[in-house]
Amino acid sequence: MPDVNMSDFIFRTSSDGILIADNASIIQRINPAAAAMLGITIEETIGKTALNAFQQNPNLLNLFTRTGEQTLQVRLPKRRLAIGIANSDQSGARIILLQDITEKQEIESRREALVTAMAHDLRNPISAISGFAELVEKFGSLNDQQQKFTLRIKQTASKLYDVAGSLVDLAWIEAGMPLEHRPINVKTMIEKVVNDLSDLAQERQITIATSLQNPLPAVMGDQARLEMTIRNLIHNAILYSKPETPIAVHSWGDSNELYFSVADRGIGIADEEIELIFDRLYRSKDERIRELPGGGLGLTVAKTIVKRHGGDIWASSNLNVGSTFTFVLPVVKQDA
Repeated sequence: MPDVNMSDFIFRTSSDGILIADNASIIQRINPAAAAMLGITIEETIGKTALNAFQQNPNLLNLFTRTGEQTLQVRLPKRRLAIGIANSDQSGARIILLQDITEKQEIESRREALVTAMAHDLRNPISAISGFAELVEKFGSLNDQQQKFTLRIKQTASKLYDVAGSLVDLAWIEAGMPLEHRPINVKTMIEKVVNDLSDLAQERQITIATSLQNPLPAVMGDQARLEMTIRNLIHNAILYSKPETPIAVHSWGDSNELYFSVADRGIGIADEEIELIFDRLYRSKDERIRELPGGGLGLTVAKTIVKRHGGDIWASSNLNVGSTFTFVLPVVKQDA
């Protein structure tokens, strides 16, 4: 069997574009995918400086001329778009990786349009239902049973109004639509979410204590979706906690798995409900929980996102004592 240069094989067959320049910014190598993306010929481009070859493409040129790791959007011919990632090796040679994200951008744009349209189309009639329920009360007195039913109509309409957009987003994720697959700095992401929710925590007299392993192992995935998951879990902990109690946010990992947990000293979950809380639109029968805003989708979305990333999520709880939610994700394997 003939010898195969594996790195050369990957270079030639990769669907991502790869360009390599020396420390003088002279193009040394271009793989077929990069040539096709940029509409250039390999033979005519190799040996040119980056300035001469790509002076009409300023972002691509910046990837060659700037130092350190850089990430920029790069315009491609025929109205296509790529993410360009650049870094230098010890000799000063510059390596550029181009990933065509045109279809992904179009899919995400369609998703956002669908969420907006569906949310609008659902919320208008829902608002009408709630409005008519309020009008009923203004046209004569109601008996206790009628008042109870009218209140339930308004509560249900409010719940549906809140979850309209999330329902479409959940359906999109569950349908297997593509997610990002990029390295994520989980520590930075957790710190950002905690900072974003600090005002809400202060308003409810809740202290958030964080304990994050440093460094945390990197994971691959969709940062926006995983951030949404962490936000949902911490937001729930704040919402269902008793005033003047702490929330503990903890993350740790090893060479195989990364863990994230958030623990509160709040309302807690009854034993018979612990298996139901991740179900779509499920809300506890506990009146203390029903009085709080929420549509019963946050945990469903969190579970779906974690599962799509190859992980798992679970909860442990004692009623009137508190709850702990934990998820685990596979980490990026590092060579020895």
